[in-house]
Amino acid sequence: MVEDTHIGGRSDAFPPTRWSLIVAARSPEAEERQRALDLLIAAYWKPVYKYIRLRWNKDSDQAKDLTQDFFTRLLEKDFLESFDPARARLRTFLRVCVDRFLANQEKAAQRLKRGGDMQLLSLDFESAEGELQHIDVPDPDKMEDFFAREWIRSVFTLALDRLRHECEVNGKQTHFRLLELYDIEEGGKSLTYEQVAKQFGLKTSDVTNFLSYARREMRRVVLAQLRDMTGSDDEFRREARALLGVEVP
Repeated sequence: MVEDTHIGGRSDAFPPTRWSLIVAARSPEAEERQRALDLLIAAYWKPVYKYIRLRWNKDSDQAKDLTQDFFTRLLEKDFLESFDPARARLRTFLRVCVDRFLANQEKAAQRLKRGGDMQLLSLDFESAEGELQHIDVPDPDKMEDFFAREWIRSVFTLALDRLRHECEVNGKQTHFRLLELYDIEEGGKSLTYEQVAKQFGLKTSDVTNFLSYARREMRRVVLAQLRDMTGSDDEFRREARALLGVEVP
């Protein structure tokens, strides 16, 4: 994960007034509403899947079914209509919704069958399951903290994917590769800038400048991702302060 100290520096260049995920999800315009819901699912499905697996002690197939059904119900039943950003973070609201959904499933003693009339979402469960193999099972009383950590993982993973794509489009693959080397893989920390410059066929000053650019852009993209994953401006500012140590106007 990218270190906060590398991407949380001072800058006056913050994204413009946020596109509200919640307002868009409640929009009467089908296209805008679908865009918001697709983004919400992309941001939250992995934390939800892992939470169901560990908090509710479900096997992989059960968790897949329940994750699919939770988000299908989220879309069909307008769960977001009851979200109040003044009362809770969006991630907290969704976690509580998951608990209520699972509690109802347990109470009704129902197990979903794969397929049928259920709308299947395109989710990469194999990657989520692979990540779970490297996670220590948290104590039952610390599952809220686990969900929060997985939410943070989702923020940075999606932001990193966005930055990788932007760098490819803009011909700055080397900038991104240096960011990976130093801040993601951390292998570059044992190397001098001179050694890295020789490895990449760059000037030493290029390594400094490329890293500075990539870290600045990573911070920008993380902030953009946070805007997409929070339910209000106040929540966005609090999360930006907690994750990056920046004060957003």
